[in-house]
Amino acid sequence: MGCCNSASSAAQSSKREWKPLEDRCCTDIPWLLLFILFCIGMGFICGFSVATGAAARLVSGYDSYGNICGQKNAKLEAIPNSGMDHTHRKYVFFLDPCNLDLINRKIKSVALCVAACPRQELKTLSDVQKFAEINGSALCSYDLKPSEYTTSSKASVLCPKLPVPASAPIPFFHRCAPVNISCYAKFAEALITFVSDNSVLHRLISGVMTSKEIILGLCLLSLVLSMILMVIIRYISRILVWILTILLILGSLGGTGVLWWLYAKQRKSPKETVIPEQLQVAEDNLRALLIYAISATVFTVILFLIMLVMRKRVALTIALFHVAGKVFIHLPLLVFQPFWTFLALVLFWVYWIMTLLFLGTTGSAVQNDQGFVEFKVSGPLQYMWWYHVVGLIWISEFILACQQMTVAGAVVTYYFTRDKRNLPFTPILASVNRLIRYHLGTVAKGSFIITLVKIPRMILMYIHSQLKGKENACARCVLKSCICCLWCLEKCLNYLNQNAYTATAINSTNFCTSAKDAFVILVENALRVAAINTVGDFMLFLGKVLIVCSTGLAGIMLLNYQQDYTVWVLPLIIVCLFAFLVAHCFLSIYEMVVDVLFLCFAIDTKYNDGSPGREFYMDKVLMEFVENSRKAMKEAGKGGVADARELKPMLRGR
Repeated sequence: MGCCNSASSAAQSSKREWKPLEDRCCTDIPWLLLFILFCIGMGFICGFSVATGAAARLVSGYDSYGNICGQKNAKLEAIPNSGMDHTHRKYVFFLDPCNLDLINRKIKSVALCVAACPRQELKTLSDVQKFAEINGSALCSYDLKPSEYTTSSKASVLCPKLPVPASAPIPFFHRCAPVNISCYAKFAEALITFVSDNSVLHRLISGVMTSKEIILGLCLLSLVLSMILMVIIRYISRILVWILTILLILGSLGGTGVLWWLYAKQRKSPKETVIPEQLQVAEDNLRALLIYAISATVFTVILFLIMLVMRKRVALTIALFHVAGKVFIHLPLLVFQPFWTFLALVLFWVYWIMTLLFLGTTGSAVQNDQGFVEFKVSGPLQYMWWYHVVGLIWISEFILACQQMTVAGAVVTYYFTRDKRNLPFTPILASVNRLIRYHLGTVAKGSFIITLVKIPRMILMYIHSQLKGKENACARCVLKSCICCLWCLEKCLNYLNQNAYTATAINSTNFCTSAKDAFVILVENALRVAAINTVGDFMLFLGKVLIVCSTGLAGIMLLNYQQDYTVWVLPLIIVCLFAFLVAHCFLSIYEMVVDVLFLCFAIDTKYNDGSPGREFYMDKVLMEFVENSRKAMKEAGKGGVADARELKPMLRGR
């Protein structure tokens, strides 16, 4: 693979100049081996669940006596009605399909294998008997013959609950499921409250079906708008920043002025007209207005001071957004990066869900208290689903981290290539190649750290949901505080990981070294980081709102032909949610590119000063920003002090 020893690489780094994109080394190899072993364990779980017959039980279904539908079965010891031949009975039918146990996630009903699902509602036992005679599908227990449905005293227990709802087989899974969702009204009170009139639900669904072409077209429109916005945002970034600044100033001044005006008006109002009972209330209101006005004034003053300090750093944000737009022009494949990541996540989630379903039906047959069969795993293997849950989080984070490393590698290649005509034919594929050959271990380690923080937070959230309404106020406060702290830690680590991947893409150092170097850079450029993350994130948020509003407006205009305004709701909700998801995916890539460019810029200004032999790598727009900053410093009589303290070398020593 062309790897070099990480220890010798570290020793060499202290003897040479820092050179981006050179001396590629494999990083964090032990973590790559650990991740591979973990994935092998995930594969073992899938293979075990399939090998123990769970796949057949999952797809074909099984009855309450352990018989798999659609095939011949072996006799289970001490289990009545087991070992039956269900070759012609291919569907699972529940005697009471609406009796759900949400806690144990199963239907509390006897399950039988039948030849056909009742497509129409059966109101009496005579209807059930007639259905069995015509279709050859017995819906009562195996111990009861169809001729005894209307005469046996046990029919009320051994036959399905009346009326039997109309049902249809679930595609690929051979279960008879009720067609009418009102069967589950008990567990969907919020939905039933909204659609208590069935006609409303039918109109909503029909509105979606009749507008499916429009919904598809609007989804494509949101996709196109997101791509266009990523290209033109570099031209409107300066205008957006100044518009936001002016609105913020006017809003803070206006709010403060209104509060002081209300306070003055309340203070001058005659107190003689106020009845004694309301005099204390009026004084409390006056005091509250004074507190509000003073707080708003303090906030406005602090805001002005922050804007005064950060005004020059906002210019850097504008310049980075401008350069980010150029990056997407030179690296158009970056636009499609969210597609590949989303596709990889969907494929993994489908595999994970299928394996989870396999696990739910694997194990040995065990007779429960009611005399029916359940399949349970005993011994250490019963904890496999914990391993499976950890795999969901770690591998999902690993896929997202691969995207971050790929984007970082491509942008680093673009930034540190002086002549853009010498860029690789496909910098994205070159970055993927470097990721696979050298840095999968770093990505595995970074994603595992996020997993370590995410799992305790999810456990605490589960405990909080289970104890809701039972715990005291102190315990609730402690739980929420821990969840909040872990969430904040996760967000900080995510941001640090992304910058660590950028440092790895530049220097080919391991994760810990890269994270430490990136942290030092971020701390030494804290004000610039704050400006980029506040102004930049808000600009991108406005971009998302713009795409959602534009798509929603287009949807209203296209749906205007339907005079029944009730049916607008569901199509518009679907379109707006999809538009926000698409805009978030695309603009998140844009945000990632801006963060990578900032780290490259910080390194560039440290190691180079524009003199012969130490020329800048940066774009002309960023050079203009540096020159303007130097001129401003010289005019202030400070020379190049600001440039001298930009940041420390990422590799200690030279």
